[in-house]
Amino acid sequence: MTLNSPYEQYIRAQFTTATPGKLLLMAYDGAIRFAKVAAEKMKEGKLDEQSANIRKCQNIIAELMSSLNPEVNRQLADSLFALYSYLFDKLTRANISDDSQALDEVIAILTELRAAWAEADATVRTGASKEVKAA
Repeated sequence: MTLNSPYEQYIRAQFTTATPGKLLLMAYDGAIRFAKVAAEKMKEGKLDEQSANIRKCQNIIAELMSSLNPEVNRQLADSLFALYSYLFDKLTRANISDDSQALDEVIAILTELRAAWAEADATVRTGASKEVKAA
């Protein structure tokens, strides 16, 4: 596949050069964005677009689930898996029943998770830069 536009090249570079922490934040950003668009489409009664955006959000959550590594921290992986499963089920309920409250709950939880991971990523990066300066 050839990249035709500078924008496509830029986007590819963003993904290929991102740290694991940055990739995780990008995944959360995408899931939150798709869930918010789905909520807008739900209010507008555009069921096809609502469903498409909920599926995109679910795809990201499924990817987050599959990327968990229980060998690093079994308890954290199990807790996140349970939370991601809950979000996936809430999205299914939102889509089937046009449940805006379920969608709002998913957005709120994803937003909180994103903030926590952003703080953890910043802490790791700050700690790594302090180690480099000390050496």
